[in-house]
Amino acid sequence: MNRLFWDIETSPNILYSWRTGYKINISHDNIITERAIICICYKWEKKKKVHTLQWDNGCDKKLCKEFMEVMELADEMVAHNGDRFDIKWFRARCLKHNIGVPKDVTTVDTLKLSRSKFELNSHRLDYIAKFLLGYGKIDTSFDLWKGVIDGNEQSMEYMLKYCKRDVSILQEVYEYIANYTKMKTHVGVVEGRDAWTCPACGSDHVHRDGIRVGASGVKRQRMRCNKCGHVYYISQVENKKYAEHIMNEKEKKINQTKEKTYGRSAKGKSDRSTR
Repeated sequence: MNRLFWDIETSPNILYSWRTGYKINISHDNIITERAIICICYKWEKKKKVHTLQWDNGCDKKLCKEFMEVMELADEMVAHNGDRFDIKWFRARCLKHNIGVPKDVTTVDTLKLSRSKFELNSHRLDYIAKFLLGYGKIDTSFDLWKGVIDGNEQSMEYMLKYCKRDVSILQEVYEYIANYTKMKTHVGVVEGRDAWTCPACGSDHVHRDGIRVGASGVKRQRMRCNKCGHVYYISQVENKKYAEHIMNEKEKKINQTKEKTYGRSAKGKSDRSTR
């Protein structure tokens, strides 16, 4: 199971404007320089290193090509507000450079997970991280983006540091709330196990934990993972497979006990016969 955590930082459009303010209309005809991807930072779930890709003097074509190759290896991609922003931004830049559109990958949006399950004061990544972990994102201002656009090396280094931190806390937030939400990819099945195994970590060390009956009368078995604590539901078909697994494990233990007992008995008889 290759789960990828990622984040992008983008430059603003540079354009002409007669005035400033919040409620003003500015046409796309006013754009002087199109927005682009400054950097992409990413991390594989089971690896420690956070990788960085950055634009080449304002051009993000090489960056897009390189990250598209990374995406090819992912079974699932996790980002905050990724479904609405990051993945669409990335696809648009690939389209712009005519390098093809990346393959469809299962995406997990922690913003959606947070909004769908929890009533928080804010669903911004910085707030969720501080609420759950006690620390959040690195402080920045718009001057950082201006420094990067102007080619300031120190600004670029700080931008990469900022983005890398976002990826790290993204994974921590995901792991914190994932046990209380429905998984989008079944890790156990991906790794070749039965569907009754834990969808979060793939473990077969699970146990039954009640039954849910829907309005139509369909029963679903509630399961809990002994390894990671994830709670999930399986069908009655998978429940029968799980029961068969339990019976097989019991038979194995009985046979192992018999082998040890009979083995000791046979050895005792052999020792007595040689006296």
